[in-house]
Amino acid sequence: MATATLDLKPDLDTGHPCFGCTVREISLCGILDNEELRAYKQTGATVRYDAGATIFFEGDPADSVYTLTSGTLRLSKLLPDGRRQIAGFIFPGNFLGITMEDEHAFTAEAITASELCRFSRPKFETYLDEHPLMERRLYALVAHELAATRQQLVLLGRKTATERVVSFLLMLGSRCRMDGGLADEVHLPMSRSDIADYLGLRIETVSRELSALKAARLIQLTGTHSVRLLEKARLEALAEG
Repeated sequence: MATATLDLKPDLDTGHPCFGCTVREISLCGILDNEELRAYKQTGATVRYDAGATIFFEGDPADSVYTLTSGTLRLSKLLPDGRRQIAGFIFPGNFLGITMEDEHAFTAEAITASELCRFSRPKFETYLDEHPLMERRLYALVAHELAATRQQLVLLGRKTATERVVSFLLMLGSRCRMDGGLADEVHLPMSRSDIADYLGLRIETVSRELSALKAARLIQLTGTHSVRLLEKARLEALAEG
């Protein structure tokens, strides 16, 4: 059964994981120096979730915010007709839970075993008031998230199935490069079903499009959860239609 464990009293000496965190530079707390980070971490806790566990459900009180430090999450919403729409994927370094509402608009689930830094929303908001540089960094992260949301609207509203799948692979490729991975290797921790629900396609369509890209020698399926982009320029042209 999926479980979560909490470390409510994190070790804050120089050996604390925060000081060797691999996503620190790209996360919200990357603006903080070591002493500021020490104080910031004291307001929160480390939370670990098994694959399949739920961080919060749609409609739950939005009383905490998070930074994902390892693993992958999905954000989903149940539509009135019972279908699931995945609104996005959360990767290491991403911030989660910021909202102007009192309740979460989406359900957040762990695709893989994941670790997050969790902070009480009231304490977090107080900390932001006292640290304007961090508040500005949060604005930048929110603006980036808004841009990604607009891109997904274009993806779902105007692109063909082929263009959607290719755009998705290129997006993940950019993410992998940002994380220091190989330029043409794409890690796919999510299932074909997750990809389909994100792109607004059927699972069979996603599988067929991947097979067609492989047959055209544009990609190579290197494993169950990995793809190699062989012809990036052609893929980029294909994504644009």
